[in-house]
Amino acid sequence: MLKQIDKYIDKITMYRLTVYVLGALNIIAIFFAFIGNLNYQPSGIIISSITLIISCYVINRVFAYIFDVPTNIESWLITALILTLIIPPFSGAPENLTFLLAAAGLAMASKYLISYKGSHIFNPAAVAVALTAIGPGQAASWWIGTSSMLPFVLIGGLLIVRKIHRGQMVTIFIITALVASSFYSLLDNVSIVTNFSQTITTSSLFFLSFIMLTEPLTSPKTKGKRALYAILVGILFSPQFQIFSYHTTPEVALIIGNLFSFLVSPKYKFFPILKDKVRISPDSLDFVFAAPRNFRYLPGQYMEWTLPHSKTDKRGNRRYFTIASSPTETDLIIGVKFYDKGSSYKEAMLALTANSQFMADQLSGDFVMPDDKQEKLVFIAGGIGITPFRSMMKYLTDKNEKRDVFLLYSARTKDDLAYVDIFEQARKKVGAKVYYALTGKNSKVKSPYIINGRINDRVIKNLIPDYKTRTYYISGTESMVKTITEQLASLGIYSHQIKFDYFSGYSS
Repeated sequence: MLKQIDKYIDKITMYRLTVYVLGALNIIAIFFAFIGNLNYQPSGIIISSITLIISCYVINRVFAYIFDVPTNIESWLITALILTLIIPPFSGAPENLTFLLAAAGLAMASKYLISYKGSHIFNPAAVAVALTAIGPGQAASWWIGTSSMLPFVLIGGLLIVRKIHRGQMVTIFIITALVASSFYSLLDNVSIVTNFSQTITTSSLFFLSFIMLTEPLTSPKTKGKRALYAILVGILFSPQFQIFSYHTTPEVALIIGNLFSFLVSPKYKFFPILKDKVRISPDSLDFVFAAPRNFRYLPGQYMEWTLPHSKTDKRGNRRYFTIASSPTETDLIIGVKFYDKGSSYKEAMLALTANSQFMADQLSGDFVMPDDKQEKLVFIAGGIGITPFRSMMKYLTDKNEKRDVFLLYSARTKDDLAYVDIFEQARKKVGAKVYYALTGKNSKVKSPYIINGRINDRVIKNLIPDYKTRTYYISGTESMVKTITEQLASLGIYSHQIKFDYFSGYSS
């Protein structure tokens, strides 16, 4: 069952999955309103959704034209669908329509006007309803938080969290919010059981955590900071939390969390110009860009790359790619694998010529080398999952930084191996122990550095005498990562010794 789910969600982007989930929630809400399970008219929900979708589309296009930046259909559509589910549905009163239009305008404006180096700071839907509450005095009701809608919010939300691997952050937020709410009930002499039940079944807890807390642009880059972010928003989430005479709301809690995220983990976007495309294996290319001035990153981190193109398919115009270059290099490089029947995005990439422009943002990732240079490491890569290790090995070589590192790199044939020159240089200059595993049936090669077959527990045990004391970095397809993790577990390697990279350019 889970394999089938993973197979489906792997075919679409996080943004497109979020659109599908929010669209489904709106349709389900209309149905429940029609049969009387919600205290709203189905026509009110329909009018609200149409008004917000059209308004967000038009206003976003205007701002994109003024600021001369590419647009993403999922971005404004996600905001419109979120607003539909948290603003009271249209009831026929003129002020209702004013509220909808004001929220749409403020949400889209916040993306462009409240930003840092091109990236918005606050969740657009949250900041919009917070501002309308201060100005016109019309507040979000978060009507999605009902017992009728709860099962569907949970199902859709869990799909999104499974797709983006943010389960830890969401869990920390939910536990913190429930514990904090119970604590506030104790102080106010209110029934903890009743409050606990209401928070779970009739509040914005799960919708906020699954849909809005996880927004990549307004949440921190690394796990540790994301945990602090989740704790902060969780503490502020309950309406029982009070600062002087002011009680917080879900949107205010999220906005304060967004501000914390910006201060500890600022993001920005830039527009790199393509210099060259270089073939690194029969089905993979390096895309080489001039690195922008003062751009800093750590070996192993990734970014989101936007490429506007015509006839965009369901996978959209955004992808995550690990940076293959080292911070010591003047160029910025991403390695990309291509397939026979690729997406419209990949086809557009192949058609690019020199001086073509991308948009890059959301520099993120914990898949970086430890600060302790004495820590013993094992890098395990499959296919184009080698890109973060190319960055790390090049960095070590250029810095002449000697670390105790094993690299086990799996590919079908010798011709499929990329960046061999970089790894052989690392072997000679800094003593990296590099081995290549060839999995093709007709790719037998005799060499002390060639493994004829797959990387498994036997190979790891034979090559690495002190395998139990090392930290493992695994990069490749999700199935490959899971298989290697199981092999390591059979050797007695603990989960805290293993790091994963799921954003290695495997999107078709």
